[in-house]
Amino acid sequence: MDPDRGYPDALASDPLHLGWMQGSPPPPDKTIRHEDGSFLRFPQTRWSYSHMRQFGPTVAVPRGSAPVAVLPRDERGDLDTLPIVLGDARLVNWLESLALNYTDGIVVLHRGTIVYERYFGAGAQHRPHIAFSVTKSFVGTLAALLAHEQLLDTRAPVTHYVPELARSAYGDATVRQVMDMTVGVDCSEDYQDPKAGIWELLRAAGILPPVPGGAGPRTLCDYLVGVPKRGAHGEAFAYHTVNTEVLGWILRRVSGRPFAQLLSERIWQKLGAEHDAYMLIDRAGTELCGSGLAATLRDLARFGEALRLWGYFNGQQILPAAVVEDIRRGADAAHFARARIYSTSLPGASYRNMWWVTHNAHGAFSARGVHGQTIWIDPAAEMVVARFASHHLAANVDIDPTSLPCYEALARHLVRQGGT
Repeated sequence: MDPDRGYPDALASDPLHLGWMQGSPPPPDKTIRHEDGSFLRFPQTRWSYSHMRQFGPTVAVPRGSAPVAVLPRDERGDLDTLPIVLGDARLVNWLESLALNYTDGIVVLHRGTIVYERYFGAGAQHRPHIAFSVTKSFVGTLAALLAHEQLLDTRAPVTHYVPELARSAYGDATVRQVMDMTVGVDCSEDYQDPKAGIWELLRAAGILPPVPGGAGPRTLCDYLVGVPKRGAHGEAFAYHTVNTEVLGWILRRVSGRPFAQLLSERIWQKLGAEHDAYMLIDRAGTELCGSGLAATLRDLARFGEALRLWGYFNGQQILPAAVVEDIRRGADAAHFARARIYSTSLPGASYRNMWWVTHNAHGAFSARGVHGQTIWIDPAAEMVVARFASHHLAANVDIDPTSLPCYEALARHLVRQGGT
């Protein structure tokens, strides 16, 4: 059990051990459903996050027909016992930390070689897992790419591209403010608050069933046009998934393509991905750009490796180095510091193009999603960590004390040991 909150630990909540969705049909008490919201309840999530396409409509992100970009493998035997001091001063080893974080799968690349790969519970190397807000970093990267190509003007008002948003919080916001999440918008992401705006967004997106007999928007676009403003733009970082949904709408307008097609053509196919990814879609077929990507773990690691190598991967310059440099440079740390809930676990950090930039000694930056989804890139250690998880807590600030010290300890170890 989690001693602080009374949740079953990783072993006790293992979905295979508990028998979720086993049998034809599964017993009623072992069936996970969309209609009653059980697919989003822990411990059912330990199974459902690896099977999200079974709970709603999706669209493919094709890998194309090009050969797979093979990741060399030279697994190390010294990582499981690596000692780590957690944020609460507990001493654990690397393998124990994976259980603490309800890890479903993890891949570690060092200098582009797989040095560690493990799967737990319902996780598997061939099975896409929901990446949640890691999706945002793909969206932000594509926006930065189109801006570099002068197809998108980051200084322009949002309404230049999406005039339908004129009466929303975005009526007087710029594209850059959306990309760096400095928009003053009223849509709380407090997952402990049943009245938070995020729940209405998820109902509009079709992730949550609508309230019986209730009104409200039935698609993402219907929701976005009515999001109210709160506070001033451009003064402080404020994390809101609605920003990424707005940016996705802008990218669809600028490119003339569905977002899944844009992602496939500009990134996924060029990575030499092993598998198609997929995206959750709403009732109108619109992709959930804030949280809807599901992919296999090695393919996330490939994307992280491309960012580590300044956009060069699979024998080609997938992203201009200037785009990656813009991400890694970060944004105004003073804006980030005003969001105290995030600056506590990431002091001195910033948020740029929907990436979390630590500004630490190693220059680490990351894509992060609720319940423990991560791409952690440490340039100094030449390391990429890609992790899927199904932690019972949603917010990264609650998971960071058992996660960030692990990435940092692993990076220091690889630097000390050198080689692979």
